[in-house]
Amino acid sequence: MQGRAVAGTILREVRLSNAAVYVGIDVAEATLEVACRPSAEGWQATYDPEGIAALTERLAAQDPVLVVLEATGGIELALVAELGAAGLPVVVINPRQVRDFARATGRLAKTDRIDAQILAQFGEAVKPTPRPLPDAGAQELTALLARRRQVIEMLTAERNRLRRALRKVRPSISAHIEWLESQLKDLDRDLEQSVHSSPLWREKENLLRTVPGIGPVVASTLVAALPELGTLNRKEIAALVGVAPLNRDSGTLRGRRTVWGGRSQVRAVLYMAALSSSRHNPAIKAFYDRLLAAGKPKKVALVASMRKLLTIINAMMSRRSPWIEVIP
Repeated sequence: MQGRAVAGTILREVRLSNAAVYVGIDVAEATLEVACRPSAEGWQATYDPEGIAALTERLAAQDPVLVVLEATGGIELALVAELGAAGLPVVVINPRQVRDFARATGRLAKTDRIDAQILAQFGEAVKPTPRPLPDAGAQELTALLARRRQVIEMLTAERNRLRRALRKVRPSISAHIEWLESQLKDLDRDLEQSVHSSPLWREKENLLRTVPGIGPVVASTLVAALPELGTLNRKEIAALVGVAPLNRDSGTLRGRRTVWGGRSQVRAVLYMAALSSSRHNPAIKAFYDRLLAAGKPKKVALVASMRKLLTIINAMMSRRSPWIEVIP
């Protein structure tokens, strides 16, 4: 009996050593919680240069099929950059996807260790495709776009305060608004320079700017935040951005199809582009007006116009053709 038990243990170890390794990493400000499947191995590392280097070396030795992290508002970027530079297959997942997966598997408790285990299990079960790591220029452009949104939010808040402010504080608010406006101009100039510094980005931006209704900010956002543009089919790109309508039907319940998920940053600028295109872009305007004439609500027609605009842009990037060559 003892011999059989030893043989069984050895067999299990051999199977685990030959199995594909999936790694989940829960990222916090100071620590990294790591979990591996199917071995159930786990450990904690410090989130500093030494801890990242040790973790990268340890993971490289295991040759994982996939390393899965959650998007944590940018905290994860340093780790993703290091793992990607080491050639490890990294994918960053929307937290909502992971929580939905956890609920579906009955894992309702939430700790750093459990989160890492769920991320590893998610990678093993779903097998999301790793996306190529953005280079330093792409990360810089993304940071500039994020800062521009922050400045615009501050400007909006200060302008709202100015309308209600007492005379004593109005000069201070006005001075801050003037400073924020100058910052916005500087950011727009930096955005333009960042895009023009890369021949590939310059080509993409030039193609996007041929589309009536797409300005420099929309073009820059699409270049930085949607690198898959032109590499996916129309259904895949619509689902990735979050403009593909999803059914909400179950049993006898029948609801309207809605759009959700995806990349909110891209969807926000695409909404503004579709709004402008519904007035100034002949192809999108005709499509939008046709939907309204068919009795569709304005919001539904506008979301459909977003999807159509994205589909056409995706075809343009795939063919490297300007707007005039895509739309007769």
